[in-house]
Amino acid sequence: MAHVEGQQHPLSVYYKVWAWLFVLSAGSYMVDFFHVQSYTRWTLIIIFMLAKAGLIISVFMHIKWERMALSFAILIPPSVLLVFIAIMTIESDHTYLTRGIFFSGGS
Repeated sequence: MAHVEGQQHPLSVYYKVWAWLFVLSAGSYMVDFFHVQSYTRWTLIIIFMLAKAGLIISVFMHIKWERMALSFAILIPPSVLLVFIAIMTIESDHTYLTRGIFFSGGS
């Protein structure tokens, strides 16, 4: 009989994650239901979205149980890309405003 190595996680872990995903999704829908507006709306939606993504990545993609080096190899490149996107967004605002000044005749 062949020896199979591996780790079996209890189903309760997955049930808890599903429950948390349901609660976070309900919170996200409540933001729309109660007509939260302005920066508060977008902040709450992004917080709920990142929390759900973190749960899905850590448990369902098994990052929680991987070695630290592999976790860093998977998580750091997208994080660096997000930093670059933020830098480009700031630079694009500067370019847009500079072009507005230049093409409006300098006033």
